[in-house]
Amino acid sequence: MQRRQTSQASRAGAVSKARAAPVRVAAPDIAAALRRIVALCAKAPAPGRSKRLDALVRDLHAQTPPRDAEETGDLIWALWTSHADIAATDAMQKAIGLIVAKEPEAARETLDRLCQAYPDWAEAWNKRATLAFIETRDAEAVADIVETLAREPRHFGALAGFGQIALRQGHPAAALAAYETALALNPHLDELANAAEELRGLFAARPN
Repeated sequence: MQRRQTSQASRAGAVSKARAAPVRVAAPDIAAALRRIVALCAKAPAPGRSKRLDALVRDLHAQTPPRDAEETGDLIWALWTSHADIAATDAMQKAIGLIVAKEPEAARETLDRLCQAYPDWAEAWNKRATLAFIETRDAEAVADIVETLAREPRHFGALAGFGQIALRQGHPAAALAAYETALALNPHLDELANAAEELRGLFAARPN
């Protein structure tokens, strides 16, 4: 959700700024989801994950980073959207293209197959959450965000997406908690930092 339009669906986490459909379905349990998300994010990533990804995440907090923070973020997203199976990577790129082209049914079918065929791939769940958010299927989006974070607890994009859903559902405190957790993982998300600051200002303006 902090990316240019051409790369938003591929790298901007669970949620993009795409126009949401007007029809709403069952509302998610934001409070329960937040508790689950906080617990997941407190865990270390599963062993055997990419050492390159570990290094890039550390670079986001380096005093003297080896490259620009945006470039580091782009490299993280590139790893998240890639898979050892080239067929999976190709299917992911197809799904991203379908989301950008506003072909949700075809995108949903592709992402459903990815989640089924590669259940350990966090980004398959995250992209399906993105599509669910666009279609205002918030309960399904939240469920897939939880699945994403169960596999990759450092997924700041999924956290940002949950924050947007929480805000849309009328839970600004949960949104702020999600934004702050995302920013703790990647402090260089300027739009997200601004959104968090706006929420803090909202709470500060409320009478005690």
